[in-house]
Amino acid sequence: MDWIRAEGSREVYRNDWMTLREDDIRRPDGSPGVYAVVDKPDFALVIARDADNRFCLVEQFRYPLGMRRWEFPQGTAPGRVDLDPADLAVRELREETGLTAESMTELGLIDVAPGMSSQRGRVFLATGLTEGPHEREPEEQDMTSAWFGRDELEQMLRDGSITDAQSLAAWTLFLLREG
Repeated sequence: MDWIRAEGSREVYRNDWMTLREDDIRRPDGSPGVYAVVDKPDFALVIARDADNRFCLVEQFRYPLGMRRWEFPQGTAPGRVDLDPADLAVRELREETGLTAESMTELGLIDVAPGMSSQRGRVFLATGLTEGPHEREPEEQDMTSAWFGRDELEQMLRDGSITDAQSLAAWTLFLLREG
């Protein structure tokens, strides 16, 4: 039995990337409550590693933070289209970096903010990379990409140059995969 039972739901806001809904709930003791949920489509995140053990990151301005941030390429399909996670990973990597991969290995699943959002993401390791032109969306026109050695990337994680929670979680999955 679920801890909370939904008794009604209403959409509060919607745009091309997310929906905010408010659910009327009932707890096991019978008390009522309200739960706000951000519904976003699932995403794919790609750790692209080349033959020299370098990793490709993207940097872009993150409006809610008011600053540019480095992170692994990641995203959802336009128009909330539900794509196979591996196909989405291929699409996001090409779109944001111009890279194509001979191999795309799934590393695991992460939940973005399970206390407030339904969004989940699949993490992939891309290897056997070929460079080409990126295919960025208009919202990504300020995005840049660059290669970093493993030591440099790990220093960026330590010193706060990379603070994106999904990228931090993805790196953990990568390290666990390496054993």
